[in-house]
Parts: sequence; structure tokens; C-alpha cells
Amino acid sequence: MDSRIACVGGGPGGLFFATLIKQAHPSAEVTVFERNRPDDVFGFGVVFSDATLANIHRADPVLREALAGHGRHWDPIEVRLKGERITCGGNGMAAIHRRTLLALMRARATEVGVDLRYGTEISGPEDLPGHDLIVAADGANSRFRESLAAELRPRVDVASAKFIWFGTDYMFDGLTFVHERGPHGVFAVHGYPISEDVSTFIVETDEETWRAAGLDEFDVASPPGPSDEKTRRYLEDLFAEQVGGRRLLVNNSRWANFRTRRAHRWHSGNVVLLGDAVHTAHFSVGSGTKMAMEDAIALAAGLTEHPDDLESALAAYEAARKPPVEKIQNSARPSLAWWEHFGRYHDAFDPLQFAFHFLSRSIGKSKLAQRDPGFVAEVEADWRKRHGVTPLDSPLTVGAHTSTGRRVTIDATSDGAVATLPGGARVPLRDGTAAAGHGLWLAAPDTESDLPGTFARLAAAVDVGPPPLAAVHGGTPLTRVLVAEQARLGHGVPALIMEDSLDDDRAETLLLSGRADLVGSPAGGRAA
Repeated sequence: MDSRIACVGGGPGGLFFATLIKQAHPSAEVTVFERNRPDDVFGFGVVFSDATLANIHRADPVLREALAGHGRHWDPIEVRLKGERITCGGNGMAAIHRRTLLALMRARATEVGVDLRYGTEISGPEDLPGHDLIVAADGANSRFRESLAAELRPRVDVASAKFIWFGTDYMFDGLTFVHERGPHGVFAVHGYPISEDVSTFIVETDEETWRAAGLDEFDVASPPGPSDEKTRRYLEDLFAEQVGGRRLLVNNSRWANFRTRRAHRWHSGNVVLLGDAVHTAHFSVGSGTKMAMEDAIALAAGLTEHPDDLESALAAYEAARKPPVEKIQNSARPSLAWWEHFGRYHDAFDPLQFAFHFLSRSIGKSKLAQRDPGFVAEVEADWRKRHGVTPLDSPLTVGAHTSTGRRVTIDATSDGAVATLPGGARVPLRDGTAAAGHGLWLAAPDTESDLPGTFARLAAAVDVGPPPLAAVHGGTPLTRVLVAEQARLGHGVPALIMEDSLDDDRAETLLLSGRADLVGSPAGGRAA
């Protein structure tokens, strides 16, 4: 393949693609254009789960050698809350300083013959005439994506939570989540070691807390470079006890709202997008670097399989990568939503239940038990200590009735439904305002943007007189949970989550985590 290939962006995705395609096609002219200098590295650590690395390692040894020689590895996740530390094992991960990784990847690209040009500004395809292929790996603020928006049809969802990225010279043992309530609200840290003397320190909070603390003064629209020193000092004081009084390290550290990016198409003509330029997933679930490097593998494979047909090569790349990226993005949304509401969970739950609520935000109890059976056994033992029996067999007072268990059968009626509780009591459920002795039959919305209206209907019904039960149905698994939590945590009303097919693992996860008080499915709809 005697082609001229330009890769715009010298991050891990761009460098990895350039290395792979040059290795596969030594006669190709491969050039990486990067606007910044080699030493202009923004951010701190890059983290990978053990389960996701095999494909990257097979393609080229650069990452495996980098992690082996310079990275940090750990297995348990630690959750710190209210003076306690809860751990859950079976979560093998490795991390490395972004600066170190990029230096090793630059060396690898140069070794195989890639031409690296730093300090070179490329604004769009018009700056690269004569190239057969242009790979836009120019990051989340991609100019190429915006210039080709009509063809690519990108879209973005902006999270309400605020986050800021620091480093610290405090050494975490592994991935650690630290939660602190300060004078203005709750802040949380994602911390993990990335070298022998530096850890990543990402902080999240809600916008109300951020504004109350006066952290909204820094101009985030200013050019990259200066960091938010007021926030650094505030957070050093807030988390001083958690990090032994160690300092926070800055590197273009400024507050932002996470943006989940998607695009209908990933290529147009001879331009193809890769990595954050075309897709992002919240860092609590998906590693953007890992996804970009997997993009690079698929793109190089597509070009190799279709050396004389660029359109077929780029179509093969999209077909290979879109499904796994969408899967990660879909699993990341419940995790991102958790961070938008974690202040409520901080106040409502004790440390063990809080940790289970957090760790089960994207997976169920049985998968957690596969990773760390001892952690799940501790959660179940704590439930039995408080209730005397297993979750599904635990009694609950529902208005004037006593339910002898937590799994409810739902029968639809012309104006709502009827919940048959274990033990035989029947609770009528009505749309809108609940009459005396009647529970609420509350439809969750299909989108999170419609949650405020549902919350308002719930509040109006509670104002008339607290119902004995709020039964939440419809919507999506995430919106059902958020409505149920609004009922039980926001209004003190017992919440039932109804799902068409509800196996024991899903049911017990909802109960143990405190997402619901009862679970239900239509008569005959239970999955064993």
C-alpha cells in the first residue's frame, strides 16, 4: 500500500495507529502532525483494566512494555466514606503516567519509520492536500469533526456534574474513591497511582456545591495552560486528612462538565475520525485511551483488508468499532448518573451499603460476587443483621399492610394497577394523586431530560398526603431507579420498581443497594 497517510493528533490513539499502519505497510508514507510540543502533555494518569488489554497487546508490545517497566498495578478498589474504608477485589487494573506513555509511544513510532511533526497546526483537510487518507485523532474538541458535522452528524450529551483533574504526591494503593462533605457540599475523588511518586486525583461535585464554594470564578474558556489555583487550595484543605496533608499537582487543571460524544458516521471522503474526536465515555467506566487504541487496531486492520478500496476499509472500521463503543457508552451512562447524585447517597447510606450501591451502578450482585465473594457476603450479612432474613424474604410495612417479602406481583387495571404483596394484601395503585390507602402508579420517562416533570408529579402527590407506596414502571432501567430513589430518599415514600422480567440477581441488587424497597413484575412475568 503506497499511500500518503496523515494522522492529525499525537495522542496515544494517533501514535498507535501510525505505528501499526507503518509496520503493516512499510512503503506507506505516514506522518503524525501534532499542534503542541512533545513535552506539552495535559492530564496525569492513564488507566486500563486487565480484562481489556489482550487485543492491544497482540497488536503491538509498546503498551505491555510500558506498563511492565513504568506502570502500577492493583487488584482491589477502595471506597472511603465517613471514616471507613471498604474494599472490593477482583478488579485488576494498571495505570501509567500519560507523559511516560506518550514518550514511549513516540519512540516506538519513530523506530518503525513514522514521521513525527510537532508544533504543527492543522485546521482541516484543506491543510493536507495530496494525502490519500487523513486520520483525525485530534481529541474531544476536534476541528475535523466540526468541519464535517453535516456529513458526520455528531451529537453531545453534557453531564450536570462538575469535575477537575489533578495529580498528587500522595500515593494511593490502587483505585480509590474518597468522599468528603465540606462546608458547601459533598466532593468525591477518583484516585490511583500512576508512577512511583505520583497519583491521579480527579474530583467531582454537583454544580450547586461548586457554586456555593465559590469555585466558579476561574475562566475555563481561557487558552490551555493556567490552572485553577483557588480550587487547588480549597481541595487540598478539604482532603488534607485523606492524603496526609500532601499537595495537589496541577496541569491545565480546570473545572469542566463531562461531554459524551457520539456521531452517526465516523468518516467522510478520505477523512476518518478516531478516539475522543468521535466518541467519549465517562472515565469512571471507559478508558478513552484504551478505546482510541482499539480504534487504531480496527482502522489499521480495515485498511489492510481493503488496500485498494478506501471506502470499504473505512466502512469495515466503523462496523467493527461502533458496537463495542456503544456498549461502553451505554454502560457508562448509569455510572455517570451516579456521580450526578452521589451527594444524596453519601448522606443516605452507611459506608458498606454506599460502597455496594456504587460498585453495582453498572453491574449486578452476581458479577460482583465473581470478583470478590467476600465483599458480597459481607453486604448480605449486613442485610440479615438488620432484617433477620434474606433480602427477598424480608418483611416491610406498606401503609396499613405488612408485606412478608419484597417481591410483588402487579396486575394492570383500567386506571392503574394493583400490587399483590407477599402475604396476600392488595394495594391499589393509581396514576396522579393517590387516594387514601392507594399507592402511586408512576411512569418513569424514557429520557433523563424528562425526569423533572416526573419528579414534580411525585412531589405534588406527596404534598396531598404521603402514599403508602410509589410503584415505578416504564421508562428505562436508569430512569426507573432515579424515580424510585427520588421517592424513597427524597420523600421517604417506599418505592417499588417494576420490570417486565426480573430475575433474583437483579431483584436482590436493587434491594441490597437501597435503590428500591420492593420489586415487582406483571403476573406471570417473573424470570426465574
